[in-house]
Amino acid sequence: MLSYQHIFHAGNLADVQKHALMCSMLDYLTAKPKPISYLETHSGRGLYFLDTDEALKTGEAAGGITRVQDWFSPDHPYARALAAVRDDYGDAAYPGSPMLAARLLRDTDSLHLGELHPQEGQALENVLGHRAKVHRQDGFQMAQAVCPPEPRRGVMLIDPSYEVKADYDRIPAFIAKIHRKWNVAVIALWYPILTSQLHTNMLVALEAQGLPKTLRHEVRFPPVREGHRMVGSGMFIVNTPYGLETEADRLSKKFAML
Repeated sequence: MLSYQHIFHAGNLADVQKHALMCSMLDYLTAKPKPISYLETHSGRGLYFLDTDEALKTGEAAGGITRVQDWFSPDHPYARALAAVRDDYGDAAYPGSPMLAARLLRDTDSLHLGELHPQEGQALENVLGHRAKVHRQDGFQMAQAVCPPEPRRGVMLIDPSYEVKADYDRIPAFIAKIHRKWNVAVIALWYPILTSQLHTNMLVALEAQGLPKTLRHEVRFPPVREGHRMVGSGMFIVNTPYGLETEADRLSKKFAML
């Protein structure tokens, strides 16, 4: 399905959790001089503007990054990357995870970004095509084709829209297969926590895979509007980088105060 566009949700509380953890992981991995690869299966357009009609219609950014930006000190990697993007594009800009990664990675690091939606893929190429290899294809297929990448150190972010409910069923086996092909990778899966609890069977299947050094981090938050089904956000991480649990615990305490 190609109907999902993240502009309606950019900068929401789920983005805050996901992006804070991703930026912390990348900051840790780039502290060492060896280059890394960054792969993202469902990249979106990479750059959003929170003053557009779409973003204002849902109000998710107003209840998200706009509300909680003071959770992050200026030297936090998420805050640093966000500030750098806004220096270039204005205060209403909000970077998706591909743009955040591009700001934190070095010239020696490589980026592979998958995006099947024609308009979103073109927008992604416009902002990051000079820096990344943009794959205009299904992100799961892209990941299988590229893995294992060079350099072999690196991160994969799996962040589908879950509009296709079969994604919940396919992801555990997909992650296990990626891990077999690219066993040194940090594999980070984002998932929504809905009132229907669709994620629960997926997490049971993931935890049964016997994957190494896993971290399951979930936060809850009030629905952004009446009838909204998303009441939380989760990350399941394989080969969790050292120290990430500390950032996850800090975020949990912040979300608990909402």
